[in-house]
Amino acid sequence: MEDPQRRPHDPAGTGTNRPRGAEHNEAVVLDAVRRGARTRVDLVEATGLVPQTISNISRRLLDAGLLREAGKERIAGHRKPRTLLELDPAGCYAVGVHVDPAAITFVLLDFTGRVVAESSRPTPPVRDPRSVTALLAARIGEIIAQSGVDPDRVLGVGVATPGPVDTARGVVLDPPHLPGWQHVPLRESLRAATGRPVLLEKDVIACAVAEQWAGAGGAAHDFAFLYMATGVGIGFVMDGAVVRGISGNAGDVGLLAVTADEIGERFTGDFRAFWEVGSPRALVADAVAAGVLGGESAEDGEDPARIGARFGALCDAADAGDERAAGILDRAARYAASAVLTVTNLLDVDAVVLGGTMWERAAARFLPIMAPIVARVSSTRRLHEIGIRGTALGEDVAAIGAGCLVLEDRFSARPPRLSPRG
Repeated sequence: MEDPQRRPHDPAGTGTNRPRGAEHNEAVVLDAVRRGARTRVDLVEATGLVPQTISNISRRLLDAGLLREAGKERIAGHRKPRTLLELDPAGCYAVGVHVDPAAITFVLLDFTGRVVAESSRPTPPVRDPRSVTALLAARIGEIIAQSGVDPDRVLGVGVATPGPVDTARGVVLDPPHLPGWQHVPLRESLRAATGRPVLLEKDVIACAVAEQWAGAGGAAHDFAFLYMATGVGIGFVMDGAVVRGISGNAGDVGLLAVTADEIGERFTGDFRAFWEVGSPRALVADAVAAGVLGGESAEDGEDPARIGARFGALCDAADAGDERAAGILDRAARYAASAVLTVTNLLDVDAVVLGGTMWERAAARFLPIMAPIVARVSSTRRLHEIGIRGTALGEDVAAIGAGCLVLEDRFSARPPRLSPRG
């Protein structure tokens, strides 16, 4: 049963019957179709637009190749079946790039957010971002050419990087795990190198956009996305809108105080900063100290790809029955549950999605520990459940989110940011 206190849909998804609202209305209609409206009658109900306006918009979108007819729906008592509409996957495309300290991932998405082509390579161990920018531009051209799609239907390029970023100017400021990347004008450099519009966003925000556009969270109004990879972060969708913050850097939870000591319906004990106990680097250090992994403890300057490999070895040891390894991961899961409780209690969301390269390796161990803790300790547990699940988009979620930034920008009802100037 629908909560009577919850608004039926995001105000940004409401159309206008006033003149000169055509572009806004087209975006509203496309968004409604993406969220499940299948017929023109559904669209009238979902958007608030009058039937004639819906018919005119639908025809324009069909002619433009953005919508397609998907058969007929017969309704009892109606002589004429209703035409079903859906997004045309080939209507347009977008490139997504995720620059992670360990690897750079490229995806080409169709209009529905489905991955048409993808590739990944280790992040070059160089301190000159210009050479990496040249690599990005070359690979973007290659993935479009090799996919066989019409290049003119590629709307642009979305890039996700670790924060902090200056989204207004398209500048990567000073990510802690990308040495040498200080005040890098990545958006403008890529625009000049590719000749395409470019959007730049913080990686955890891109993940939230991915889940909303291409994941199972498309119909959700309020959820958090816990991103666990080289770094940790939390993205938010509130009342159907991605929360970016005043500078586009919302979601940095590295300093969030967390604990693994749960007693009854509360957490107590020694609180630590989340990055100290929840990052792969920290867990690798714990594994070395416990004798699970050989070699030296992880150092600040150590190659993130090597950290990822050693974290994978820790997970393998736990899967093979090493109780020390299992204990390290189980404790990390309780730290993650503590972080989730803090943000869900603060913002009163009803779902948490987890994803990222670290998450993919540890998911089977983390979920059974986290979900019961959150269900038992949440301050809103007597009012509603908090669903906790892993993303269905896999390890490429940030790259998919980067591509979805382009689709969101062009086809959401808010003012677009893409332009020929980037």
